[in-house]
Amino acid sequence: MTAEFTGWHVLAEFGGVDATLCDDPERLDAALRKSLTAAGVTICDVVHKKFEPQGVTVLALLAESHASIHTYPESGDIFVDVFTCGSVGESASKAVELLRDELSPKDVRMSTIRRGRAGHQVEEPVGKGLTRIWDVCEVIIDTHTPFQHMLIAKTEQGVSLFSDNDRQSTEFSQLTYHEAMMVPAFTLAPKLDNVLIIGSGEGVASQMSVAAGATHVDHVDIDQLEVELCAEHLPYGYSTAELTAAVKGEGPIEVHYADGWDFLAGAVEAGTRYDVIVIDLPDERVEDAQHNRLYEAEFLQRCRALLAQGGVLSAQAGCATMWRNETLERSWQRFHEQFGTVVHYGSDEHEWSFLFGLVEPVADPVQAMTDRLVTLPYRPQTIDDRALVRGAIEPHALRARK
Repeated sequence: MTAEFTGWHVLAEFGGVDATLCDDPERLDAALRKSLTAAGVTICDVVHKKFEPQGVTVLALLAESHASIHTYPESGDIFVDVFTCGSVGESASKAVELLRDELSPKDVRMSTIRRGRAGHQVEEPVGKGLTRIWDVCEVIIDTHTPFQHMLIAKTEQGVSLFSDNDRQSTEFSQLTYHEAMMVPAFTLAPKLDNVLIIGSGEGVASQMSVAAGATHVDHVDIDQLEVELCAEHLPYGYSTAELTAAVKGEGPIEVHYADGWDFLAGAVEAGTRYDVIVIDLPDERVEDAQHNRLYEAEFLQRCRALLAQGGVLSAQAGCATMWRNETLERSWQRFHEQFGTVVHYGSDEHEWSFLFGLVEPVADPVQAMTDRLVTLPYRPQTIDDRALVRGAIEPHALRARK
């Protein structure tokens, strides 16, 4: 997107319009002209066409863009499209409202799309039949990596990262997210020497692990371009210099551009053990998706085999909200099949739930977490002992599955 203009594109459906009016090109032409002029736009030309046996199209060429009417007399429906840009951009809405008054429909449906720089939006799917609209005030990166569509943009939550239109992190809430994923694992693990991070391309989880006392962090991500662009453009996580050092293995963090599945296989052969393993990937899909295999039972088994004595597996596990909790219920079932102890943590952001698995049964894991929190080298900003207790209470839908 290089255009600097902004504009308003209004789409409207008028129902219950008089059938005779719907089939009268002269009256429709006059109504459109009157509405546009009163809204303050500049008409360059208007043409109309009457179809047989019925129906009319009226098209106006505007200095600011265009407007059109398409009618269906047999049902009394009129479809309206008005796009204006520049200093009179908002006149599109006014023109449609004035046209509504001229045509007297019984039913009206209108929607407005912002166009140009100020009009960029991200439609994030959040559940069946539901989307969340993110208004973007500046696009920083919009590209397709070999694995995903990646967008870094400025929103009301600061610089934000989207993968295939799913919000991954924002400047405003990323700390809440990453601490919810990492701090419970830190407090459950008896020691914190070796950590494995799978995904989490921003680098925050790796840096947080070092701050918590890890002496070595293997960070595995298949998408090199995404990790590099995050380091270059996000104000959190790796800087470009830090990423370069991590790729070279200069320091406690070592970055590996590899498939998580393959990396685990190599680690098993090498006999590597980790005190904490973190799976932080785009959300598991209800439908089939390539990365779903990194949430399923066999992958969890591979992670479990790499845990040191008392080690913890942490995974972003979905959302507790009733109308989108299917993948969380799947993860809950899998974790209980693989681990003797399973701890839930629901973050302050309602849509993020995390699961933590330990191979051996632990009598009171929440008490162990709160006891350990006060001695943790990393001092969390969004989690205290009461948050750990509250977050460990599983949603009723999960408790009912026990």
